Amino acid sequence: MFSDADDIDSAVPPALIQAYRETHYKVFARPGSAEAAFTLLIGHSCAGLRAAHRLRGVDCSAYITACNPNSQALSLADNANRQQELARELRARGLRFDEGAGQHPGNGWEGGQGEPSFLAYGLDLEAAKVLGRRFGQNAIVWAGTDAVPRLVMLK
Repeated sequence: MFSDADDIDSAVPPALIQAYRETHYKVFARPGSAEAAFTLLIGHSCAGLRAAHRLRGVDCSAYITACNPNSQALSLADNANRQQELARELRARGLRFDEGAGQHPGNGWEGGQGEPSFLAYGLDLEAAKVLGRRFGQNAIVWAGTDAVPRLVMLK
């Protein structure tokens, strides 16, 4: 179901795939929540994610954005509108989600703030792929019961 970076058959350039694998996928703590923020790293088990799954009674989640389709930079306003549309879609599906930002440690993408994203709890792999493709994404990050984030290429 999942591959190592060397085995990925994708139209996306290998250097971009490697950048996705190196990105830090941050999940922000909700204001007033006792939950701590945590960061997803591709291929590394995440205790914060495991706890979040347990708290919400789910066995999977998807880290997804609507920003910068096909890794082509859009304006902050355009990205904000796309994120609002994605949030509406997640709510319409009855999913709970937390805000986050994906940021590569070596670049200043999105002005150093990272790319706005959501961690959608209970979003199964196939539904996450469909949603990622709908918003023009090259890849999503998905984790199952083992709480190990995996890069899932969509193109």
